[in-house]
Amino acid sequence: MAVAVRMDSYGWKKKEDIWIEVLWVVFYNPPSPVVIKLTIHASWFELVTMAEKLAPEKRHDFFHGGQKVFEWDQTLEEVNIYITLPPNVPTKLFHCKIQPKHVEVGIKGNPPYLNHDLSSPVKTDCSFWTIEDDIMHITLQKRDKGQTWASPILGQGQLDPYATDLEQKRLMLQRFQEENPGFDFSQAQFSGNCPDPRTFMGGIRSD
Repeated sequence: MAVAVRMDSYGWKKKEDIWIEVLWVVFYNPPSPVVIKLTIHASWFELVTMAEKLAPEKRHDFFHGGQKVFEWDQTLEEVNIYITLPPNVPTKLFHCKIQPKHVEVGIKGNPPYLNHDLSSPVKTDCSFWTIEDDIMHITLQKRDKGQTWASPILGQGQLDPYATDLEQKRLMLQRFQEENPGFDFSQAQFSGNCPDPRTFMGGIRSD
């Protein structure tokens, strides 16, 4: 894979003069090149601040039978499901069972409220659920880090192609941020098709 790099420098004033370098990286990866514009701040930024800039901006809604069942979002490593629980039911009666490719949520003694196969496998030893303020938060640890999920549920509620592409671009930038912590990728832009964050340039680094 051929790579072309061009760098420019210019001044930017925000409270004080800070020099920024603009780096254009072109990955010539058939069938079309990928151009990424990065901003490199001369001043040091906390890594957590950079990561927050690339966090999901909004949650997606999952509907079934015309009713919203849950909201969800994802990061490079996790898929998060948020379920608003029915009122006047003690939280100790709710249960959640997470399996490698299946999730079940319900009230003890009743049919499951949610009982579906997952779109992709998860690590059960790193997945968990909590309840706070009548919201059940299910954290699913992706088995394949960096994989872009179009929906948590297999065969249902997939994001449209445009929304899926936006998710893939954000996860790709999260990967770049993780592997290059001295850079700020929050304002990076893609031109052309976004590569798969899980497989791009030899695959994602995993622990």
